[in-house]
Amino acid sequence: MDFMTDRDVQKYLADGYVVLDGLLTPQECDELKQRMADIVEEMEVPQHCRTTFSTYHDEQLKTQGNADYFITSGDKIRFFFEKGVFDDKGDFIVPKQLSLNKVGHALHAYEPLYKKVTHSPKIQDMVKKLGLINPVILQSMFIFKQPGNGGEVTPHQDATFLYTEPLGRVMGLWIALEDATENNGCLWFIPGSHNSGISRRMVRTPKGTYPMTDFIGQEQKYDEEKFVVAPVKKGGVVLIDGEVVHRSAENTSQDSRHVYTFHVMESQDTRWSPDNWLQPTEELPFPQLYTK
Repeated sequence: MDFMTDRDVQKYLADGYVVLDGLLTPQECDELKQRMADIVEEMEVPQHCRTTFSTYHDEQLKTQGNADYFITSGDKIRFFFEKGVFDDKGDFIVPKQLSLNKVGHALHAYEPLYKKVTHSPKIQDMVKKLGLINPVILQSMFIFKQPGNGGEVTPHQDATFLYTEPLGRVMGLWIALEDATENNGCLWFIPGSHNSGISRRMVRTPKGTYPMTDFIGQEQKYDEEKFVVAPVKKGGVVLIDGEVVHRSAENTSQDSRHVYTFHVMESQDTRWSPDNWLQPTEELPFPQLYTK
């Protein structure tokens, strides 16, 4: 029996997202979480790299775009922190396992467990069923959504940051390593919003200028009543069209919401924008998803 049914495909095409249960076993989820705990335990973060991650417009420009650490992270494994986890001297004021917003952006390339999941037969079959001919992996992240401190992610479209010509070539795969609920900050979507294009882009600024990125276009205001909640069970996956509007609330609960997520792009007849913050490098060209 196929993991993804024809009905799932139709829901994805109609709504711009679909939730599927049972991609990973609980044991596989726990193995990914344990490997990340080991990575975090071993991390040594330079003082100047203690970058706070946020999706608010001004803070994005200041903390992501201004920081060379972020703009050059596409072919590396780097650490991005929640607000308020350092004192004035840059020392942790919370346990470091609870300090991180995310780790990214090349887990799929350098970490064997994450690479195995990214290229798993179920995922390859799903992506083939959606008609992608030559998909490549753009980036990957482990998102922590820390208990009591996991920051809000404001409404956005992934294509704002991962722009292609034509549009409609990028998809996110969001794998819940723990139950994602309303209480701990699961995703919310505006169904069908992937059919309206995008209103703004984050682009690189000319070399040698600061900030290193800027937004062009208008930030949209969205009707809160149009958002639909999308809880996911541990081991489930959400497929996310690059243009669908989605968000997640702050995690005010005592439960974390760990996620492994990555983005793929249909590379056939597609132009990846040279203005995107994320660029392939000689060390890591965008790898092929299909291995079989």
